[in-house]
Amino acid sequence: MFDLLLASLGALLALFVIGTMVYLYVQDVTQEKHAVLRNFPLVGHLRYFFERLGEYFRQYFFLGDREEMPFDRATRSWVYRMAKNEGGIIGFGSTYRIHESGALIFVNAPFPVLDEEQQPSPALMIGEGYCATPFAGRSLVNISAMSFGAISRPAVRALSRGAASAGCWLDTGEGGLSPGHLDGGCDIIFQIGTAKYGVRDENGHLSDPRLCELAAQATVRAFEIKLSQGAKPGKGGVLLGNKVTPEIAAIRGIPEGRDSLSPNRHRDIADIDQLLDLVEHVRALTGKPVGVKTAIGGDQFLKDLAAAVARRGLQAAPDFLTIDGGEGGSGAAPQALADHMALSIDEALPLVVDALIASGLRDRIRVIAAGQLVTPARVAWALAAGADFVNTARGFMFALGCIQALRCHTNTCPTGVTTHDPRLQRGLVVEDKAARVASYCRNMNKEVEMIAHSCGLPHARGLRREHVRIVQPSGQSVALDVLRPYPTRRESGPGNCHAARPPLVPASQV
Repeated sequence: MFDLLLASLGALLALFVIGTMVYLYVQDVTQEKHAVLRNFPLVGHLRYFFERLGEYFRQYFFLGDREEMPFDRATRSWVYRMAKNEGGIIGFGSTYRIHESGALIFVNAPFPVLDEEQQPSPALMIGEGYCATPFAGRSLVNISAMSFGAISRPAVRALSRGAASAGCWLDTGEGGLSPGHLDGGCDIIFQIGTAKYGVRDENGHLSDPRLCELAAQATVRAFEIKLSQGAKPGKGGVLLGNKVTPEIAAIRGIPEGRDSLSPNRHRDIADIDQLLDLVEHVRALTGKPVGVKTAIGGDQFLKDLAAAVARRGLQAAPDFLTIDGGEGGSGAAPQALADHMALSIDEALPLVVDALIASGLRDRIRVIAAGQLVTPARVAWALAAGADFVNTARGFMFALGCIQALRCHTNTCPTGVTTHDPRLQRGLVVEDKAARVASYCRNMNKEVEMIAHSCGLPHARGLRREHVRIVQPSGQSVALDVLRPYPTRRESGPGNCHAARPPLVPASQV
């Protein structure tokens, strides 16, 4: 009896399989969208199956440690170790291709700085002398803009707690200020995006009362007007409707469940003077520093900025510029813009710093660099090129557990970092990931300082272009100050700038 039952079940299963295959065969040969399936029914599905799995097979089995994009396995593994406090020690030599064009080499000093001679990098004041409540940037490395919505609630909470523990700031991104941002009590830079999310009135215009409410938050230290970001210059923020939850809709002031598409520029900013009008307005209203975030396509923006400040006076200048390289990319972006729009940070950062020095504005404006600066060597390069601070988004996403699944915009992130699916968010334990965020930040700062000490400097703010060499296509390296010599500094004009760096603030005074 039992054998007969098994035989019957087997027959039914065989009939089901055969019926399914016949159904798929007929469906494949009659459909008109896919030529492969029409010509090769059934077996053609293997092509799409392997295509979907291909990126994962390449990531884990076929690509070398230094080959993957946008971040190779060696870089990701380094970040994971830093976040877990497992150390950055390797054995048997580096896999870094030191002879390839673009490779970074730091100039080691014959007599490096002894442990007892080392000093902590001084904090830098932002907005001092030009606003009522300037603030001190304490960490060399900080958390770049990632909007609540683009990343999940537990991810924001972990970033906030980790930033507070490590002493770095957290940029809100353009999605508004959420309870998660305030969860840890860290320093916050509030970003004003093109849609004015979080600071808009019922008509979508900038709301002065809302700005004042945010400024009253003690942890909101500064405001940042975003003109563009490296992933998509000329395109506004994109948050697909499947990620616009009731909470996100309330914070942004938009309808629930509908795509959140920011304008590709501020409707009330069409030129430099209108930009500086808004900078002065927000600063006067809030009493806090106000900066500008932008990707760079050339030097015309900087020329116009310098001319406008010379005309209007130093009080009109932004307190900081956040320069995003074209290789930025934590947010969803059209590939045409992500691949081809805006200068990389390697070209944009020295261009901006040189323009500020030449125009006499370097003392007035802090410079923050962003764009795949996730390792201590890249941060040290940015400081040497002239940055005051470095922001990174994807570095901290890796610290949160990101595995570069490339699903940030689909609401199916397997690690809970960029999804609003409660089942997937469950994997991101806030307490554990907050500790990893803090460890990554501390270890980044520590290893940047280590590079500076090896160059013979007491702290990392002493890094200059002469401390870095860049390998050329010939295989020979050339000093950065030869490739990008410092410009002639103005002896008169705005700020009467005589120094390549603004004055420092001892950590004891912060």
